Amino acid sequence: MRFWLRSEEMALEEMVRRLDAVSRRTDEIMHQDIVPLCAADIQDQLRKRFAYLSGGRGQDGSPVITFPDYPAFSEIPDKEFQSVMTYLTSIPSLQDAGVGFILVIDRRRDKWTSVKASVLRIAASFPANLQLVLVLRPTGFFQRTLSDIAFKFNRDDFKMKVPVMMLGSVPELHGHIDKSQLTEDLGGTLDYCHTRWLCHRTAIESFAVMVKQTAQTLQGFGTELAETELPNDVPSTRAVLCAHTEKKDKAKEDMRLALEEGRGVLESIGAPLAQGPEHGVNQDQLDNQTTVQRLLAQLRETEAAFDEFWAKHQQKLEQCLQLRHFEQGFREVKASLDVASQRIVTFSDVGNSLAHAEHLLRDLTSFEEKSGAAVDRARALCLDGERLIEGQHYAVDSILPKCEELQHLCAAFAAEVGRRRGLLGKSLELHGLLETSMRWCDEGIYLLASQPVDKCQSQDGAEAALQEIEKFLETGAENKIQEPTQVYKDYESILNPDLMEHVRKVFQKQAGTEEMFRRRQASLKKLAAKQTRPVQPVAPRPEALAKSPCPSPGVRRGSENSSSEGSVLRRGPYRRAKSEMSGRQGRSSSAGDEEESLAVLRRHVMNELLDTERVYVEELLCVLEGYAAQMDSPLMAHLVLPDLHSKKDVLFGNMEEIYHFHNRIFLRELETYADCPELVGRCFLERMEDFQIYEKYCQNKPRSESLWRQCSDCPFFQECQRKLDHKLSLDSYLLKPVQRITKYQLLLKEMLKYSRSCEGAEGLQEALSSILGILKAVNDSMHLIAITGYDGNLGDLGRLLMQGSFSVWTDHKRGHTKVKELARFKPMQRHLFLHEKAVLFCKRREESGEGYEKAPSYSYKQSLNMTAVGITENVKGDAKKFEIWYNSREEVYIIQAPTPEVKAAWVGEIRKVLTGQLQACREASQHRALEQSQSLPLPAAPGTSPLRGTIRNTKKLEERKTDPLSLEGYVGTGPLPKSPEKGRGWSKSSHSPEAPADDADWSSAEEPVNSSDAEEDVGAPPEKLVPGGRSVVVAHVEGGPGALALRSGDVVELVREGHEGLWFVRDPGTGKEGWAPACSLSPHLGKSGSAQCLSSAESSPGSAVLSHSSSCSDGGPAPFAELQG
Repeated sequence: MRFWLRSEEMALEEMVRRLDAVSRRTDEIMHQDIVPLCAADIQDQLRKRFAYLSGGRGQDGSPVITFPDYPAFSEIPDKEFQSVMTYLTSIPSLQDAGVGFILVIDRRRDKWTSVKASVLRIAASFPANLQLVLVLRPTGFFQRTLSDIAFKFNRDDFKMKVPVMMLGSVPELHGHIDKSQLTEDLGGTLDYCHTRWLCHRTAIESFAVMVKQTAQTLQGFGTELAETELPNDVPSTRAVLCAHTEKKDKAKEDMRLALEEGRGVLESIGAPLAQGPEHGVNQDQLDNQTTVQRLLAQLRETEAAFDEFWAKHQQKLEQCLQLRHFEQGFREVKASLDVASQRIVTFSDVGNSLAHAEHLLRDLTSFEEKSGAAVDRARALCLDGERLIEGQHYAVDSILPKCEELQHLCAAFAAEVGRRRGLLGKSLELHGLLETSMRWCDEGIYLLASQPVDKCQSQDGAEAALQEIEKFLETGAENKIQEPTQVYKDYESILNPDLMEHVRKVFQKQAGTEEMFRRRQASLKKLAAKQTRPVQPVAPRPEALAKSPCPSPGVRRGSENSSSEGSVLRRGPYRRAKSEMSGRQGRSSSAGDEEESLAVLRRHVMNELLDTERVYVEELLCVLEGYAAQMDSPLMAHLVLPDLHSKKDVLFGNMEEIYHFHNRIFLRELETYADCPELVGRCFLERMEDFQIYEKYCQNKPRSESLWRQCSDCPFFQECQRKLDHKLSLDSYLLKPVQRITKYQLLLKEMLKYSRSCEGAEGLQEALSSILGILKAVNDSMHLIAITGYDGNLGDLGRLLMQGSFSVWTDHKRGHTKVKELARFKPMQRHLFLHEKAVLFCKRREESGEGYEKAPSYSYKQSLNMTAVGITENVKGDAKKFEIWYNSREEVYIIQAPTPEVKAAWVGEIRKVLTGQLQACREASQHRALEQSQSLPLPAAPGTSPLRGTIRNTKKLEERKTDPLSLEGYVGTGPLPKSPEKGRGWSKSSHSPEAPADDADWSSAEEPVNSSDAEEDVGAPPEKLVPGGRSVVVAHVEGGPGALALRSGDVVELVREGHEGLWFVRDPGTGKEGWAPACSLSPHLGKSGSAQCLSSAESSPGSAVLSHSSSCSDGGPAPFAELQG
C-alpha cells in the first residue's frame, strides 16, 4: 500500500511540474508578468491602424514598428496611444526587444507642424528601447523646405536617446531597412495584412489563455484527487468515484477542445505557405508558429501525465470500492454465520419419538439448506478476497485475516451441523429400535387378543394357538432389544433423562409382553395335553335323570365320544366344572388382552393426531414463508401483480393467526397427552374458544377462492411453487385449514370408540360435541354471510341457532274476516334462518361458479320477531309439517321439513326460544307484582285483610308458573282443556279487586288460548274426501292449464286423489273435468274440516304461543297465499 501511494505521489508531481511549465510558457507569450494586456482588450484601438508591428526586422534584428500616415493621429487619446504602444512592444521576444525598436514614421502627406507633434508625442510615450527613428517628411516643396529649416533650428527639441533621421523619400528609407522587411506602402515586399495579423494575435492569445486555464484546472483537480480521503462505506466510495470520473471527463474534454483550437491556430498561421512559395512568412509569424507548436506539445505531454495520474487514482478508488464491498459482505456474512451458529445450538433436542426425531432431522436439513446460502456466500467471499490479494490489492493486510476468519467460521459451522446430524442419526436409530420393539409388543398383544378362547379349549385349537405363538416368538430375535446395558452404552451421547425413561418403559413393556406369552403358553400347553385319566361307568339313579338339567356343551361333546349313557352322566358335571373354570380364566385373560389392545389402538390414534398436526403446522409455515412473506420481498416484486399487494389479507385470510395458535399452543399441549391419549379431550375443551378463529377463515374463503381464480396464472405463484418444490398449487394448501378442522372430529370419534370404559370418555364425548358444534357454526355462518337484501344488522338478531331449506305455504287473516286467497298448487321454497330474536325467510338463488364460488346466495324476503311468534307442532296429514304463526294467527306459515327428524329438531329449538322468553316474562311479571304489592298496596275490601290480596296475587302467579298446562299464551306441553265458550277461546278471568292493575293487564294478555284438539275430542271427527263421493266447493278456484274453474258453493264429483293435495274432479252440470286443490273442497255443506289451531284474540301482539294441536284436516291445508316480501 505504501508503494502504491508513493507511485501515485510521483505521478502527481510529474503532472504538476508539466503544468507549471505550460503556465510559464503562456505567461512568456503574453508577457502577463509585465504588461497584462491582450489583443482582445484593445481590439478597437488596434483596428485604427495608427501603428502596427509588421514583422519586419532591421539589419541587426531590431523589430520595426510602422506609424503610417494617419490624419487624426493628434486626436488619439493618450491612454489609447499608450496601450497600443505597450502592447506592440510586448509582442516580440524579450531578446529582440532588448536590441531596440526601429520606428518608421510616415508623414509624407502631412504638415511639418503635425510631424513635429507626432515625433514629440512618440518620443515621450514610447515604453521600450529605441534604436533608430526614421521619419519620412512631407513631400510638398513648401512643407519639405519648411521642415528642413525647422528641423535644423529645432534640433534640440528632437534630442532623444536615439538618433532621429529625416528622410525625404522612400529610397532613402531602403538604405536603412531592406525592402523585404518593409510593407508595400513603404515600397517593400513584406506580405502584411493588418486584419489577418489582428485575428492571429487574438487566436494565439485565446489559445494561450485556454491552455493556461486548462493547466490550472488540471493542477487543482490533481491536488484535489491527491488530498481526497478514501471513504469507509460502499455508497460513499461509489459516489466519490463517480464524482471524480465526471470531473476527469470534463478535464479531458477541456484538453480536447484546447488541442483542437491550437491545431486550428497553427493551420491559420501556416495558411500563407500553403497557398504558394511566393507568400513568405515574416519572423513574427514564424515565432507565433513555433510558440503554438510548443504549447501543443506541452499540452499533449500534460494530457499524458494526467492520464497516468488518473489511471493510478482510478485504480486506487476501484480497489477501495472492492475493499468496501468485501468488508460489507464480510460483515453481512459474519452476522449470518453468527446467527446460524447461535441457531444450531438450539438443535439440542434429540426427539422423544421416531416421528419427532424425523421431524427434528427435517428441521435440521431445512435449516442447513437455508443456512447454505450464507455458507456459500462466505466461501465465495473468500475466493473474492484471494483474487484481490493476487491482483496486488493495496489492502492485503486487511483482506487476508478476514478470509481466514470466514474459512474458520464455515468449518466450525459445518462441523457443528455434522455433529448435530450425527446425534439425530443416533436418535433415529435408537427410536427405530424402540419403535420396532413397541410394534412387536403391539403385534404380540394383537395376536393374543385375536386368539378365540372357545377354540383354544380343544386340544387341536390349543396346539394351533401354541404353534402360532411359537412362530411369532421366533421373530423376537430381530425385533426385540436384547441387552439394555448395551443400549445405554451405544447411545450414551444422546440419552437424556426423558429418553432413558422411555427406554426403560419399552423394556418393561417388552418384558410384560414376554410374560403374557409365557402365561398363555403355559395355559395352552395344559389344554393341549391329552386326557389319560380313566373314567369308571356308573349306572345312574332314576331320580338323577329326573333332576338332571339340560346338558351343557361339554356334556354334548362327551356324549358324542361315548356310547354309554352312564359315562355321559358321570363326565357331564366334571366337564361342566372344568369348562366353567376355563371360561372364567379365558374371560379374565381376554378382558386384560382386550384392554391392552384398546390401549394400543388409542396410541395409534394419538400418534396419527400428533403426526398429522406436525405436518399441518409445517404446511402452514411453508405457505406463510414461501408465499405470503415473498409477496413483500423486493426480489419478487416484479413478479407480483399490482392489485395483489393490497389483497394479501384476502388471499391468505387469518392463516398466520391459525399457524401461531397451533405452533405455539395447541401442538405443544397435544404432545403432553402422548402418554395418556384417552385424556386428550381435555386439551380440545380447554382450547375450544381458540378454535373460533376457523370461522373467520372459512367466512373469508369464498373471497380468497375468487381472488385465486383471478390471479392463479401470476408468475409469482409459479415461481414460489417451483422454489418450494410443491407438486400442488397454492389453492390446495389454502384448503388445509378447512380440511384440518373437519379432521379433528373423525379422530375424536376414533379415540372415543376405543375409550368407552376409560376415565376420559366423558371429556372425549364433550370435545367431540364441541367440535361438531364449531363445524355447525362455521357452516351456518357460511350461509349467513350469503344473505342479501337485509337492511338491518344481522348481529342484532342474536346467535344463529339453525338454518335449512323448507317448503312453505301461507294463510293470512286480514282484520276480523278470514279471506281465503288463491290456492297455490306448488309450495314456495324458502331457506329459513332461526335466530334468538327472529326467524328469517329467504329465497335460495341459483348456484354459480366453481369451488367456493359455487356457494348459494339467499335473497331476503321477510322476518318474524320471535316475541310475536307461535308454533303448532303437528299438522294432520303430514308428519313433516308444522306451523309458525304470527300476531295471533294473522299470518300463518305452514312449514314442511325434508324429514321428520329435521322437523323435530326445529320444533325443539323454537320451543327452547319461546320457553326462554316465557320464563323471562314470568320472572319480570312476578318481580313487578311483588314490588307493587309491597310498595303500593290497594285498599282492602270489607272483612278482608290487606295482606290477603297480596298473598292471593302471589299464589296466583306461583300457580301459573307451576301449572304445566297453562303456559299463558306462550307454550303448551299437552292438549289444552276445552274452552267454556264452545271452544273459541278462554273467557276473561275475573280479578280480585285487591290485585294490582299491572298484573290484571299482564294476565289478560297471557290467558286466552284454545285448542282444536279439544274440539275434536268432544265432537265428531271430520269426514275425509273419498273417491266417488261428492264435495262442496268452499272457495273460488280459477281455471288454468289442467285446473277446473269452480265457484264457492258448486258441487263436484271426486274422481281420484292426486299428488300435493290435488283432486281430479268432475262438474256434474257441465261434464268438465280438471284438478282442484283439496283445501277448497268440503265433504259436507256448511262444515269445515279445518280447525283453528290456536287463537288469542285477546292476547297482546307480542305474545308467542306454542301448541301440539293440529291445524288442518286430513283433506289438506286451508287455501294459502304466497309469502310476500
